[in-house]
Amino acid sequence: LSHVCSALLSKCVQAEDGSPTQRAPSAQKEAAEEDVMATGELNPNHYPAQRAAKVVQHYLNLRHGSPYKLFGLKEVHSGNAEEVADSGRKYQLEISVHEIISNNQTKEKCSAEVFFPSGAKQLSPQVQVSSCEEILKLDAKSEEEALYQQYKTNKTVCTEKRLPDSYGHVDPEMTPFWHLSIVASSFIMLKESTENTLYNMAQVANITQLATENDQLKFDCHVLLHDMVSQEIPQWKLLFTWSPAEGVKVLHTEQLPHIHQSEKQAKPN
Repeated sequence: LSHVCSALLSKCVQAEDGSPTQRAPSAQKEAAEEDVMATGELNPNHYPAQRAAKVVQHYLNLRHGSPYKLFGLKEVHSGNAEEVADSGRKYQLEISVHEIISNNQTKEKCSAEVFFPSGAKQLSPQVQVSSCEEILKLDAKSEEEALYQQYKTNKTVCTEKRLPDSYGHVDPEMTPFWHLSIVASSFIMLKESTENTLYNMAQVANITQLATENDQLKFDCHVLLHDMVSQEIPQWKLLFTWSPAEGVKVLHTEQLPHIHQSEKQAKPN
């Protein structure tokens, strides 16, 4: 995978919705070091507010995303940060989000709170979102059910590699599985987010459909993420299920070694 990682790092990495990143890596890292611990009113265009808002995007996709429904951050309107005793830092945000797949131009303004716990052991951020009800109600049930029925009776193990490919192309037939992988990977991006990270999905190295269990489509997936701050591309394996009724459920995650690492670190959920 070394050539894949090199290619991803050598060009402008795009967000899940296809939009280019807004800052050069050096500028991002500098901004992160400068004001990651800022308190009070935040500049909505600067790193701390943008980072906290990205965590909200991962939360929304994990909770409400599907092969035909994916949410993106449109704009950060305002932000405020405060220390919470010795337990962590809380961010209060006003943001606009939109649904990416439908090309619906509608965006909705939402209020969100993100709490980053402090301490020696890294804990997942805690997220609360309000005033987003309308955009979350967007209906994709018919498309989801059609996809589910198409692949529910699959008796063979099917594997697809490199979504997107080196040219940024995803076969239309595989696009729902690219979206589904983003939803599942949001579990990792949310869990691993700290005040010093900014995660995007980079590529699905491969995704394999396994035998259906308990009316749930089951997948084994190897993904490449991209931390915009460190410019690292962590590799993860996920085992997850999906159905229209139950949504995505991540059963197991395993962080794979960097190219030159010899050990794997397993992380059962």
